[in-house]
Amino acid sequence: MQLVRPTADHLPGYIDALQRGWSADTVRGAAAAAEELARIEADAVAFIAGMDDREAQGGPVTLPDGSTVPRLPGFRRWLWDGEFCGSINLRWQAGTAELPPHCLGHIGYAVVPWKRQRGYATEALKQLLPEARAVGLPHVIITTDLDNTASQRVIEANGGVLVERFDKPAQFGGKAGLRYRIDLA
Repeated sequence: MQLVRPTADHLPGYIDALQRGWSADTVRGAAAAAEELARIEADAVAFIAGMDDREAQGGPVTLPDGSTVPRLPGFRRWLWDGEFCGSINLRWQAGTAELPPHCLGHIGYAVVPWKRQRGYATEALKQLLPEARAVGLPHVIITTDLDNTASQRVIEANGGVLVERFDKPAQFGGKAGLRYRIDLA
């Protein structure tokens, strides 16, 4: 498995995953998948270009409660083993490792159900960490749900240390979560 920059060649696999009910947005799920399919249909070239938005030029981000917030600089990579396997993204604020309260972590990832339990998320995170270092982050924060033991194992396998149990902001339903930190030095 390798991380690839999204391209037109990889797009059919991504579309297939969305049509099969998968979404990189693990909170908004089907609604986010439908929005992405509509954006692809409207302008696939712009959609792919938007996967690498280091200047935060894209439109606002819709949170799970429907509210919107300004986009942070960031980019997405797709997991690829000859076919589409999932997505991992990195977001940050220029000049600081801090994140605004509405952003739960620097990195988010999701593997398609038919490719899970192969170590792909662990490998994807491992491959993304040097890119986080390259944008100047001294560490990354990653959050997960209390019951998502698979994600907890992925983070811990990459040097993640549990920082705290916390309550997610209201936009995310106020549910309890776990916050991990991975030092990049």
